[in-house]
Amino acid sequence: MQLGARWRTLPKSVSAWSLYLLRSTKEERTYVGVTVDMERRLRQHNGELPGGAKATRRGRPWALARILGTYVDRSEAQQAEAAFKRLTGEQRLLAKSEDSR
Repeated sequence: MQLGARWRTLPKSVSAWSLYLLRSTKEERTYVGVTVDMERRLRQHNGELPGGAKATRRGRPWALARILGTYVDRSEAQQAEAAFKRLTGEQRLLAKSEDSR
């Protein structure tokens, strides 16, 4: 599956948006999201910091399954996120990421 990302080398001063896939370590659940700070966002999902998605309260703790792509802006990342969220959990885990082409 192609997510439509336009891969670019970014200057260090520019934050890249990452599309990520989380997998629950307790249940057979996955979660897809976008962020510019993966470490902080994972801590939020696991309840260590405020601001995690309501959908990830159940299934904690979460582990990063993979980074699915990197995008220049939030809009581009969210378009890819919407496409990826249409897949089932198993399809998400099996889908090719942008860097495996």
